[in-house]
Amino acid sequence: MAETLYFQPEALTDYATAMFLSAGMSREDAALIAGDLVKANLRGVDSHGVSRIPMYLERLRRGLVNPRPEVKVTKVAGAVAAVDGDNGMGFIPSHIAMNAACDIAGEMGIGLAGVHRSTHFGMGACYALRAIERGYISLIFTNSSPAIAMWGGRTSFLGASPIAAGIPGGKHPPYVMDMAMTVIARGKIRLAAMKGDAIPEGLALDVDGNPTTDAAKAFEGVCLPFGGVKGSVLGTLMDLLSGVLTGANFGGDVKSLYFDHSEPQNVGHLFFAIRPDLFLSMDDFGARMDEFYARIKALPRAAGVDEIMLPGEPEQRREDQRRRDGIPVTANVIADLTAEGKAAGVTFPAGKAA
Repeated sequence: MAETLYFQPEALTDYATAMFLSAGMSREDAALIAGDLVKANLRGVDSHGVSRIPMYLERLRRGLVNPRPEVKVTKVAGAVAAVDGDNGMGFIPSHIAMNAACDIAGEMGIGLAGVHRSTHFGMGACYALRAIERGYISLIFTNSSPAIAMWGGRTSFLGASPIAAGIPGGKHPPYVMDMAMTVIARGKIRLAAMKGDAIPEGLALDVDGNPTTDAAKAFEGVCLPFGGVKGSVLGTLMDLLSGVLTGANFGGDVKSLYFDHSEPQNVGHLFFAIRPDLFLSMDDFGARMDEFYARIKALPRAAGVDEIMLPGEPEQRREDQRRRDGIPVTANVIADLTAEGKAAGVTFPAGKAA
């Protein structure tokens, strides 16, 4: 088998939808999750793409994730909704919560939705992009299973707990930010471990607290926060607001997506939506975003830099390219997905060599 094959996004989406249907999910929910996973691949965030399907299916098979959750949305204050995810796949209550926050913002100017009893929600940028589609500014917080230490500690306590945000653009691309509190996303270390690749120094410690470039040892050990103490402080904020505030697990209690099959995760998320026309008209806002974009493009560039881009712009360009040329999937991931499909009676699609 070739090291890497290329797949059309529609083929991967159809496969992923069929796999989640085989696990007992509704067609609507299966298609939603499949679309988000393939969106991650399209944007180059392969650590949060279709490679996660076997892991998600395992948690569904073990009864740790409810395949047909009854997600409940309760208005708890004028601009605030509480969302009970009913231990469903995190994508489902998260999209419901982001939409609820946008609905509230349409009326109140700003909306907030907090989620508990959820699970891993995939690529955070999916929710920022959903809010942008609806014309809203967004902030997305989540906590997650222990991955990094509190500053000064040597054992994992805080999650990688990414933060995402989106701001609609004018005529130019929107601002889309999605980043974990680790130096690199833990899922990227997982992918490196799956491929047997080494990782650069300075990303992680092994289980004994020693620096390592072995991705497998790093994945089982402790990721390092970006920016040292600053990353640890931001990771603490994510856990306090996403976990403590919402009623979800917190302080090291979120169960590992990869290693702990003892009980549901109870992840917490927080979604903010803000109307862009609170202080000026939408036309003025769009014009100011265009001016900001133009000023970025006109900035003097550092040595070796061809272009300065707005956050989210590189991912959009990668998506455009992958829609044309196909999504690359490595041989080990192809083998895993083919085996999962065979067990479920679903054929994994054929790819093409580069």
